[in-house]
Amino acid sequence: MAIKELSPRKEFYKNLVKQKELVLISIPFFIYFFIFSYLPLWGLTMAFQNYKPGKTFFEQEWIGFKHFENLFTDPDFYRVMRNTLGMSIINLVLSFVTAIAFALLLNELKGRIFKRVVQTVSYMPHFLSWIIVCGLVSNILAMDGGIINDILVATGLVSEKVHFMGEPNYFWWIVGFTNVWKSMGWNSIIYLAAITSIDPALYEAASIDGYGRFGRMWHITLPGIKSTIIVLLIMNAGWILNAGFEIQYILGSNGLVLDVSETIDIFVLKRGFGRAGGFAFGTAAGMFKTVVSSIILVLCNKIAGWVGEEKLI
Repeated sequence: MAIKELSPRKEFYKNLVKQKELVLISIPFFIYFFIFSYLPLWGLTMAFQNYKPGKTFFEQEWIGFKHFENLFTDPDFYRVMRNTLGMSIINLVLSFVTAIAFALLLNELKGRIFKRVVQTVSYMPHFLSWIIVCGLVSNILAMDGGIINDILVATGLVSEKVHFMGEPNYFWWIVGFTNVWKSMGWNSIIYLAAITSIDPALYEAASIDGYGRFGRMWHITLPGIKSTIIVLLIMNAGWILNAGFEIQYILGSNGLVLDVSETIDIFVLKRGFGRAGGFAFGTAAGMFKTVVSSIILVLCNKIAGWVGEEKLI
């Protein structure tokens, strides 16, 4: 007797009923995201208005793409885009390389207690606020009493102390390595989880073939987590215009490095307050970031598919 196949719609409702507990549990989350993530999208209309606080939606003056024209003709816009892209690329490369390397090395540790201690210590900076982190960095790199300057002078590597926080050429790298110190341990969690899914028999076979620890890492561990690396790389590429706000705003507040520290988020903050049409201008800049990030995310996902790698969808 032939089995009657259900239509896609009936199959959908059948699965919905079968998994009703999961559906009920997820309803509060759908409501939360609808209220706080989708309803505010209505505010994007401000980018096309000469927005005046206090007026209703229908009383606002529509000016089309005027704010976008002002954004792209602003002399500071391309400077902050340079800073944003430069720091984002440095953060992306350093964060990926260090998190993967740390996960590989941590996986090779044999002592369980020592391994857990190292993991715990490496995760702790993630939970520190940027205010504390920036204070630590400022003290470490200070000219008076800073440990880095003291070591450089004591070892004879420099003849006089370096003003790290006032030198524009150092700022992007200070931001990059500070991000690494704060997030390396936390970012390595996903790679450690992926490593646990690799078949231990592969390591045994590699050992029999004469591979040492680094040989097993290169030929077994890295290929085993390649799909995870590609997916995370695609996701992080979508955040390429989010170089950060807190660390640049705090460390770059001395004025000496303002030309290289101002990101697009700081630019939007300064333009969005204290001037006529600031809210609408800030909305236009935020929409520009979202559109560019979405395009980069889709392109990276497509490229990964074309070269035969893992994709998000």
